[in-house]
Parts: sequence; structure tokens; C-alpha cells
Amino acid sequence: MKENFLHYLWKFKKFDTLNLKTFNGEEIAIINVGHYLELAGPDFFNAQIVIGNQKWAGNVEIHLKSSDWYVHHHERDEAYENVILHVVWEHDTEIFRSNNSEIPVLELKNHVDSVTIANYQSLMSPKSWIFCEKQIKEIDEFVFKNWQERLFFERLERKSKPIYDLLKLTNNDWEAVLFCLLAKNFGLNTNGEIFLKIVQSIPFSILRKESFEVENLEALFLGNAGLLDAEKEDNYFKDLKFRYFYLLHKYQMERRLVEPVQFFKHRPDNFPTIRLSQLANLYHSQQNLFSGISATNSVKSIYKIFEISTSNYWENHYQFDKESPKKKKKLSKSFIDLVTINTIIPLQFAYAKSQGKEISEDLIQLINEVAPEKNAIIDKFSSFGIKSKSAFETQSLLQLKNEYCNKSRCLDCAIGMELLKKIS
Repeated sequence: MKENFLHYLWKFKKFDTLNLKTFNGEEIAIINVGHYLELAGPDFFNAQIVIGNQKWAGNVEIHLKSSDWYVHHHERDEAYENVILHVVWEHDTEIFRSNNSEIPVLELKNHVDSVTIANYQSLMSPKSWIFCEKQIKEIDEFVFKNWQERLFFERLERKSKPIYDLLKLTNNDWEAVLFCLLAKNFGLNTNGEIFLKIVQSIPFSILRKESFEVENLEALFLGNAGLLDAEKEDNYFKDLKFRYFYLLHKYQMERRLVEPVQFFKHRPDNFPTIRLSQLANLYHSQQNLFSGISATNSVKSIYKIFEISTSNYWENHYQFDKESPKKKKKLSKSFIDLVTINTIIPLQFAYAKSQGKEISEDLIQLINEVAPEKNAIIDKFSSFGIKSKSAFETQSLLQLKNEYCNKSRCLDCAIGMELLKKIS
């Protein structure tokens, strides 16, 4: 048994509340269980309880055993001085405040029916992948859809934190923040952090000035990526190298090389040379990218914005000095979908929040237009009968798996709570 099960029992009064007594025999009447706090300090704040003939207002602390009070060193913490009731599964020792007054104890184990305990044990039985995999398909559709919406916005909250960090680093320049986020996206999992360091090593004011010449942007990106260091016979390579060192001199920039970009295990279309050229062309062709992206409300318009390719040289090259069959290297729809999920929608969410605007419905409508993601987690949910029709649903499932299932937070999850209610 885990402590969060006791939190559930207390919060929803899933025990016999008519014949409650403290371990010392005083009658207990619960007027208000208090507010559930998932922060430091007592578990339930501002509860109202009658013990004997005395009405108390204060906090409630919950443990599996009374002795856990001392295990967690609450006797040294002033935050626990106002605890009016110690709720435990098993009482094994008396607990005292700093003034030596004893804290009343309610032992729950004799007040919870066997069905409730059996249902909890069934839900939390050893799992193969997630605890509720055999029952999840039975959840009421209304409950499931509402929970998915909550999960989607929880995930957006998490994704917005790095955005606010970037805002501080860029003096609240949303255009620069967007550029950093896109660079990380263009680098994918392998080169994402490296691409971010590359663009952060170049003042964004310089990139703005040089965006009218795409070759200058490529020179800066490839140069700080260390891809212009060798000696090549290729004329385009020589031109970019000349431009790179000229720009360093022009702006009195120190050369800031980051760790080497990775080609290994990438399909040629994802080579860093190709992605950096596409990124340069995006900023060359879209001079006010942030205003366009922050206002867009359809996938069709996003595809239009990202209808870009590489510079001409890369149409028949993947690396310098190595010619390949000619191919127009445009961004694929699946790649733009990833950018929409990981950059555009989180950025719109964070920007609207900073402006005090409510755009939740717009974001749900937009994410529902994006095709569902394909990965092992989504495939596994599909095998349990949970099919995804859009990225709204896949993003919600990823949040569910990573933040609830993996952390055994069934009693914080609407699905787990619904299953307990159905069988209680």
C-alpha cells in the first residue's frame, strides 16, 4: 500500500465516517477534510474536525505508520505545529508536538471496507506496461476526452518552461526565441542541442541584418558548426568560408565553435548540412517569421510558411566535395508537423499566456488538424484499443505515460480514479 492511496481515502471520504474515534477513544466528526496540498508541508490544509467536544481548524498529515512522523523529521519542522489530526493506516507510536502535547491519531485500517482495498490492489497489481492496460478501454468516453484535454495542457505547460528561460536570455525577444526553438527542432534528437548552441553563439541582431543574403546565414551556421574548417576544392565551400571569416571580422565576433555535429545514423535528408541550409533559407524567405507563426491558426497556413528548400548547391550535394543525384530538398509534411507540435503550438501557448489571452480552444483546434505521431508508446496504446486520430490525442497519451503511468500516479489520474469508482 502507498501513502497516496490514503490521500485518496481521506480526500473522498472512502471509509466509514460514522463511527470514527481517535486511537485514545475520543469521537471524531469530520466537517471539512481540508485542501489537498501536493507541496511541502502537511498533506491537507485548513481542515475542520470535531474531536471529543472540541472543534478544531488546522492541518491534517497522513502516513502509513505513525512512526513515519519521526522518519520524516516533522518534529523539527514548524510547518507541522498546526497539525490537528494524524491519519495513519497503522498506529505504532504516539506523536508529540514541540510543546509535548500529543497529536490525536486516526487509524484507518479498521474503517475501510475490503472491496475498496481489493479494488486498489487490483488496479496497482504488477504491470506489464501500465497498470490499467486491461481496463483503460472501458473508461467512459466523456471522462477520457476531458482528461486528454487536461493532459495536453499539462504537456504545454512543461514545454513552455524552456521558452520562458530563453526569453530571459534574449531580453524578451520573441523572434529570437522562435529562432532558437526552430534551430533545436531542425537538429532533431541527435543534433538539436548542438544546433541550439550554434545559433546562440551568434548574436540574433547580426542574423537579422544578414538574413537578406542566404549565403551569409549559411556561412555563419556552418562556420560555427566547424563544417568550414577543412580545405576543399569546392567553389561553394570556398565562398562560404570567405564569407564566414569576413563576417567574423565585420562584426568583431570571436569564433565560438560548439561540439561537432553528427552525421552518423542520419538519413542523408537529415544531414546537418541540409538542415542548416533549410534553416537559413527559412529566415531568408520569412523576414517577420514570429508575427506569421504567432497568428497562424491552421495547418495549411503553417505548411505555406515552411514551404522552403535548401540553397541550390545542396540540391546535388549532401556534403561538400561529394556530388549526388539532383533532388529538391524541401521540408516534408511530417517534419513540419513535428515543428508544429514542438515549437509553434508551445510558442503560441506561452505568448498568449504572457499577453493574458485565452486561446485554449484555438490550440485544440490547431493540434487536432495535425496528423498523429508514430512511435512505440502510441503503438502500445493502440494495442490496448486506444487509437489516435490526431496529434492532440498522441500528445495527451505521451503525457499520460511519462508523467502518470511511469510514476505510478494512478490516484492522481482521472482514469485510475474512474476505475476505482466503477468498482467501489
